Amino acid sequence: MREIREIGSYEGKQHCAITLGKFDGLHRGHQKLIRRVKEYASAGVESVVCAFDMGKESLLTGQERRGRLSAQVDSLVVCPFTKEIREMEAEVFIRRVLAETFHAAYIVVGTDFQFGRGKGGDAALLEAFAKQCGYHLDVIEKERYRGQVISSTYIKEALCEGNVELARALLGYPYQISGKVEHGRQLGRTLGFPTMNVAPEKGKIMPRFGVYACQIEIEGRCFPGIGNVGIKPTVTEAHRPLVEVFAFDYDGDAYGKEVTVTFCTFERPEEQFHSVEELQNRVRADIQFGKAYFS
Repeated sequence: MREIREIGSYEGKQHCAITLGKFDGLHRGHQKLIRRVKEYASAGVESVVCAFDMGKESLLTGQERRGRLSAQVDSLVVCPFTKEIREMEAEVFIRRVLAETFHAAYIVVGTDFQFGRGKGGDAALLEAFAKQCGYHLDVIEKERYRGQVISSTYIKEALCEGNVELARALLGYPYQISGKVEHGRQLGRTLGFPTMNVAPEKGKIMPRFGVYACQIEIEGRCFPGIGNVGIKPTVTEAHRPLVEVFAFDYDGDAYGKEVTVTFCTFERPEEQFHSVEELQNRVRADIQFGKAYFS
């Protein structure tokens, strides 16, 4: 898969099947659009995802999005939502971008897709230009979960509540955070449960602060464990959000290594304890919760 950082750098010469949107999370609704693009691409055209980058906190980092799309489409075009794109008239976007730049033969969008200056473009306008610009338009109904439309906002609300099971059902895959293991105060090691501090990439949305049963992947191996999302108020005043994990049965040195934390279920909110001893007793109970969950 090619990743192209802006629309103007796309140099595909043949016709394509394209879907456009924010694609924050690549949730089950987005996957529905991408499956349709792949169906059209099987007829011999390029498959393209054009993702508008709004510059906000997101469910997926750029690397995670690349990983999830790499085996699915020919090109991922990441389009910064610049003033030029934001203020381009919808009709100009259709002619200049979709027809002339992408050579679109098939355009796949959701029912609420809007584009162009003042959001003046929608599926109806795309349909009106389809014949003269030489593309077929496919408008896909929203994917629902238990009657409610799946959206990035819905997923973010679930994560804000710590409901990682619901987030998984909406995304179609478990919510994860990856990062390199940083050196900390090594307090956990002195208390008998060596932990790893994982700093997420800037802009990655954190689930509700608190303790979770987790799967921790280190160097291709996966370990059950527990993880605390938050600022560790009992032992630090830095107020920098981290994921601190304890992987059961792992006895290696993980410092500097890339770790992926998969959130399985929420146990309790993050707390500030009156003493290290109180913290130690609570963590022991958390470990028992995690081991019971995975048993």
